[in-house]
Amino acid sequence: MNIHEYQAKRLLQEYGVPVPRGYAATNSREVETAISHLGDDMIVVKAQIHAGGRGKGTFTDGYKGGVKVVKNREEALDAANHMLDNTLVTAQTGPEGRKVQTLYFTEACDIEHEYYLAIVLDRETAQSMIIASTEGGMDIEAVAEATPEKLIRVPISPTMGLRHYHCRRVAFALGFEGEQVKQFARILTGLYKMYWDKNAMLVEINPLVKTKQGQLMALDAKVSFDGNAIFQHPDIQQLRDLNEEDPKEIEASKHNLAYIALDGNIACMVNGAGLAMATMDIIQSFGGSPANFLDVGGGANEDQVTAAFKIILSDPNVKGILVNIFGGIMKCDVIARGIVAAAKNVDITVPLVVRLEGTNVEAGKQILRESGVALTPADSLVQAAEVIVAQVNSAG
Repeated sequence: MNIHEYQAKRLLQEYGVPVPRGYAATNSREVETAISHLGDDMIVVKAQIHAGGRGKGTFTDGYKGGVKVVKNREEALDAANHMLDNTLVTAQTGPEGRKVQTLYFTEACDIEHEYYLAIVLDRETAQSMIIASTEGGMDIEAVAEATPEKLIRVPISPTMGLRHYHCRRVAFALGFEGEQVKQFARILTGLYKMYWDKNAMLVEINPLVKTKQGQLMALDAKVSFDGNAIFQHPDIQQLRDLNEEDPKEIEASKHNLAYIALDGNIACMVNGAGLAMATMDIIQSFGGSPANFLDVGGGANEDQVTAAFKIILSDPNVKGILVNIFGGIMKCDVIARGIVAAAKNVDITVPLVVRLEGTNVEAGKQILRESGVALTPADSLVQAAEVIVAQVNSAG
């Protein structure tokens, strides 16, 4: 689960990380109030969406930039009028962009240098990883690709946690001296504590700036949480912005289905994350394009399977469906009854290929044969993928 910059900064403040004064606004009245709080000095106006590259983004009406540094109240109001309720397109949103429904107004800083600082879960080593660089700012991805030697990586053992030597090592690598080493240590300590307390998967400050007055401050922040642990943090759950999520993914979460929308045209319904990934890969290998990741889990019932079909078919890009079930805890006859129930409740007008294997597989196949549902059975995953890709392609 992701949150907005203004929400992330409030969390950082709770953990002792210094951030510029800022105020969020969702309508014209709140915009006026936010600007009045900041006075008539230089103000930074920031569009709030769950995507990076806002500063280099373009609104659909041609207005440039989702982050603007303005000189006075009038310019701040003008920027707000252009951004609020407009659609911002960045490298991370795709061509459809994201509608800006919240703005964040912050005081401007007198910047001497920009740094990058993050803590992320490293799945390869099963440890947390500090990542830092002297090359902070909008193009950190380019730095990572072109000059990876400029990235500092320091692993943190989950049993030992963050230690003072971690802080000193990163601070010295970034070139800090004297009082700034102490400032940096407090920031990194707060960042790690928030990361650990809130079950975050990523906490990122980009840029972390050093002002000309020698102060270190988080100028921007991005935080992503482990969705499987959100139930432990009601305060974080309240920060969820459903406007930033795909409606199909929201509906899937109501039924405890793991669903992620993709941009292909062959929908997948699978039980087990690994099997789902393999199914998507083999569709791709036959020249098809997956429309989603959908794991119904090991204990799905008929209602969940029916809901899964409805979610799949609500995507207008779907031109075919591949059901690939390995019956273990999830029995094949349950899936079969779910498919039949869905067919009675939802008009399935696209090709449907079903591959069942495992517990109660013969009972499941018999249910499908006797149902009258228009589908193509398959005995293997290879056959299923080859058939659905061919059927979708032949349908145009």
